[in-house]
Amino acid sequence: MADGRVPGERRRRRPTKTGVLLSQEAIVDCALRLVGQHGPDALSVRRLGTALGCDPSALYRYFHNTDDLLLAVADRIIGEAMAGFEPDTMDWLDGLRDMARRIHRGYREHPRVAALAAYRVTRRPHEFRAVDAGIGLLRRAGFPDAEAVRHYAAFVDTVLGHAALDAAHLALPPDRRAADDAAWAAAYADASPEEHPQLAAVRAHLPLMAGSSFDRALDLLLSALAGAACPEGRKTG
Repeated sequence: MADGRVPGERRRRRPTKTGVLLSQEAIVDCALRLVGQHGPDALSVRRLGTALGCDPSALYRYFHNTDDLLLAVADRIIGEAMAGFEPDTMDWLDGLRDMARRIHRGYREHPRVAALAAYRVTRRPHEFRAVDAGIGLLRRAGFPDAEAVRHYAAFVDTVLGHAALDAAHLALPPDRRAADDAAWAAAYADASPEEHPQLAAVRAHLPLMAGSSFDRALDLLLSALAGAACPEGRKTG
């Protein structure tokens, strides 16, 4: 198969020693849980086998390797995020906004996985449907095919980049996260006017640097797309 998954005839649904019915879905569930609890190092066949109560080699009946599993985990996140998304019921701009927020929220809900998977291409069903929907929205806006693809690439890279950045921030220990956020109102706001005149001039506003800039970046990107759309697309956006 094009997505590199293990052929169906090599997969078997077998109960493990703990009574778990082994399947791709059960393994992905376990991988999400382990990485969420213990970080990227938990994504190993040894740890998965222990958690599932099976011989680690049994996992190779379902996935070629841990990278193959990681792609399945990423596709699961996309699928959960996009569940219920109906782009045909909204105009193209609202559809892109809803899609962006869904993907961003999906990876923020799994911050430790996001650092591993947000930049990967899953080549699996949920991602196929998401890409198809996103390009469809941009074609509906009136963009020529090549432009729709280019704009979608810029759109989804912006969304995933912010998702990975925000997820990495959430994955920090709480004290480090708080220290980073507080630095804008403390260390940077106290910068010397002689050495850093621009920081000094805007010191009252520097706390705005804390937290996510995703919503602002999304607004700017969608405004640019709306401005570049054909007149008919602008009316529907």
